[in-house]
Amino acid sequence: MSATATAAGHIPIWRINGAYRSADVIELAHVHSGEELATVSKANIGLIRRDGLNWPDRDTIFDGYDSQRMIAICREAARAFMQDDLPCDAEGGRMDFEGYLAALSSSTGMPVALCRMNAEKIEHAMLEMDAILRGLTRGLPTSIFDGLSQSDQGPLSFFAHTSKLTVVLPSNSPGVNSLWLPALAMRMPVLLKPGREDPWTPFRLLQAFLAAGGPRHAIGFYPSDHDGANALVEVGGRVILFGDQTVSDRYAGRPDVEVHGPGRSKIVIGADAADDWPQFVDVIVESIARNGGRSCVNASAIHIPKHGEALAEALAEKLAKIEPLPLDDPNARLAGFARPVVADWTAAQIGEAVEVPGARFVSSRWQPDGMIAQCEGITYLRPGIVYCDSPAHPLANREFLFPFASVVHTPEAELAESVGPSLVVSAITHDASLIRALEKSQQIQRLNVGPLPTTRIDWTQPHEGNLFEFLFQRRAAAMAEGWAL
Repeated sequence: MSATATAAGHIPIWRINGAYRSADVIELAHVHSGEELATVSKANIGLIRRDGLNWPDRDTIFDGYDSQRMIAICREAARAFMQDDLPCDAEGGRMDFEGYLAALSSSTGMPVALCRMNAEKIEHAMLEMDAILRGLTRGLPTSIFDGLSQSDQGPLSFFAHTSKLTVVLPSNSPGVNSLWLPALAMRMPVLLKPGREDPWTPFRLLQAFLAAGGPRHAIGFYPSDHDGANALVEVGGRVILFGDQTVSDRYAGRPDVEVHGPGRSKIVIGADAADDWPQFVDVIVESIARNGGRSCVNASAIHIPKHGEALAEALAEKLAKIEPLPLDDPNARLAGFARPVVADWTAAQIGEAVEVPGARFVSSRWQPDGMIAQCEGITYLRPGIVYCDSPAHPLANREFLFPFASVVHTPEAELAESVGPSLVVSAITHDASLIRALEKSQQIQRLNVGPLPTTRIDWTQPHEGNLFEFLFQRRAAAMAEGWAL
């Protein structure tokens, strides 16, 4: 905590009538010392169902708040989020930005430097909301969110699929909160279930939004457990979930639920560029390691038809320089694990899979003490590189919550078909036929051509679903000649 911040005592639920303190609580502890950082009110299933079914109508919530006013409020909320002392608990306590970063780092194990980077990503999303909406709507005027409107194309009319958006958030990376923020500018209320270790970010965004003059019922905040998350899905209207492959499989085929599961982002190096692989090492390292390797856009595999072992050795050597550092070290680039058992499980999974013939754990040369490391009592996983001699190996398409990637020997003719479902693919090649084959794939959500890191984000080019199309649908509209709104 910073010297000017007040530590949170009890973080409340935020219901229709505002802050609500529950008798059932979640204890939030420091990842190392176990010291209590805060208690968090836990929403039970009955409360969630009652509020979800009775949440005010969106037209009532946003009465008097057109889309341009909401965009302006988002910009002011960005300033408040980054600069103001904001309410942080149910007892009138307040927290400044540095205190927020320290609290977030203490409960998640993410270094303060990475917490700051994620906060800046959120700030950027709120400041550039106008541009983000243009990207999501492909250039339509924001007046479409206010009702029937005129444009150069003629009358425009859209209806909402739902009266609210529900978001079940993770704890691994606070930057994911930037994904639901455009809903507010679209005049769509949002109900949030925070990740267990990170109630700080969504609660601070809620308070920043209110401080900026946003409507009171635009955001609900419901800390809970898995049962609570399931209840939110039941009553949530349209739902965004973050989870693993099991979660993705559970909700497959449901148009009302969008699952942000494993990204399995990849780099494909064509045969024409493979001889120049040393030129691309830095781009690949950034793709693997940025944000501590915890983003869905981090590269988890590099497919290359030759020189794969040499590339794997070079990546392993460079990544080995990223060591665990104290949470407040400005150079820290690895995130610790709030639950050490997750690190143990991950290391065991990799250890078992590498025993399958056809793989070699290249990073072991630089890890004489093993993959698991300790720093100031916090558990980390050192970056890992595996070489696979075929795309069929179990580790050729795995994703983990730390900087880990497989370099996969993939014959030139199989480069496009071996990629599989991928959030981002960076294709380092001039081969027009390979680029065309990747373009035709229905399994790639974002395609970069050239040596671009998979982690580079362009808000005008949505790559993990389109929030506007998820929430709204266009209807045909006509207006008599000479008629005006």
